[in-house]
Amino acid sequence: MARSLHLHLKVWRQASANAKGYFQDIEARDIPESASFLEMMDIVNQRIITSGGDPIAFDHDCREGICGMCSMVINGRAHGPERSTTTCQLHMRKFHDGDTIWIEPFRAVAFPVIKDLAVDRTSFDKIQIAGGFISVRTGSVQDANALPISKEAADASMDAAECIGCGACVAACPNASAMLFTSAKAGQLNMLPQGQPEKHRRVLGMVRSMDAAGFGNCSNHYECEGACPKDISVRWIAKMNRDYALATVHEAVIAPAGKGGGDGAG
Repeated sequence: MARSLHLHLKVWRQASANAKGYFQDIEARDIPESASFLEMMDIVNQRIITSGGDPIAFDHDCREGICGMCSMVINGRAHGPERSTTTCQLHMRKFHDGDTIWIEPFRAVAFPVIKDLAVDRTSFDKIQIAGGFISVRTGSVQDANALPISKEAADASMDAAECIGCGACVAACPNASAMLFTSAKAGQLNMLPQGQPEKHRRVLGMVRSMDAAGFGNCSNHYECEGACPKDISVRWIAKMNRDYALATVHEAVIAPAGKGGGDGAG
């Protein structure tokens, strides 16, 4: 027979970005250990609504570990204690009867609180818009052999593409850096031949958008990799740094020279 848990929740409540927040004590009784963390939150919210209270606001969508919406810091860890797991895939059997669970939003200047545990991650969308595109002609699907791609490049691109943009890397980083997310999104396209024409423009645009949003710098704590539910490697950050250095040289020296006739003459 499945056990039920009695839990003591300390949930961050904040009416808006400019409101003062606080931790609310909530008793979560008779929670099935088979429930997911979000199902536990649903049970708690239903009880709050039934008693006439204000339910806890939190982000969620697919509940299958795909969309990256379920952004919560649980007991000080983004997405909770289970490695390589999103909040929606975390189950209550990972906790013990009588546990106290602290639940907070992802905290970063670039992720302002909307309400309670829900934050605005529009800054991630802006980074993606700045470089997440290619200019290859669209239309009917090309023959699979028309544009050969090495298995190494394809595998690496797919590894980067696993990033779901949840923001756990930002929440875990002491500097609130978005380098892991940005490098994965840039690297995903920069590894492929279709992404080469915009490679310099892409990395410059995405890094500058990241900086403009107010994210911090990377100082090699590697907390981002440890918190990532999809195990995105910090090696992507090193690659983006190299690509960015080349792109700045191209922007400052090579591109202006090419406009002058290709020989550097003005």
